[in-house]
Amino acid sequence: MAELSYLALLAGCLLASAPLEIVLRTRVFARWRRLLAALLPGLVLGSAWDLYAIHHRQWSFDRKRLIGLRLFGMPLEELLFFVAIPICAVLTLEAVRRSRPGWLIGDELIGDEPAEQP
Repeated sequence: MAELSYLALLAGCLLASAPLEIVLRTRVFARWRRLLAALLPGLVLGSAWDLYAIHHRQWSFDRKRLIGLRLFGMPLEELLFFVAIPICAVLTLEAVRRSRPGWLIGDELIGDEPAEQP
């Protein structure tokens, strides 16, 4: 069972934050292009950084905590980390934004212009 530890942690994070999509109607998954734009930079840069560090033996993983599948030399769980954790973060951000409508984060549009921060 130890080999499922990393996957279980990622699944737990997603299971804890996914209900925000339904309960608070955050519409994160409905705006999939926006979500993809938020995920891709971290996925690409994080994966490249990890692959470099793994290749140069500066970064390693406890094999007892992994299922053993690798993509491009990186454990599958590590690649999923760069997808799951940002999804949880975006869901949480949108949940806070939904529950505090006056809270501006800088990407709101008023008419055709970005909203100004107070």
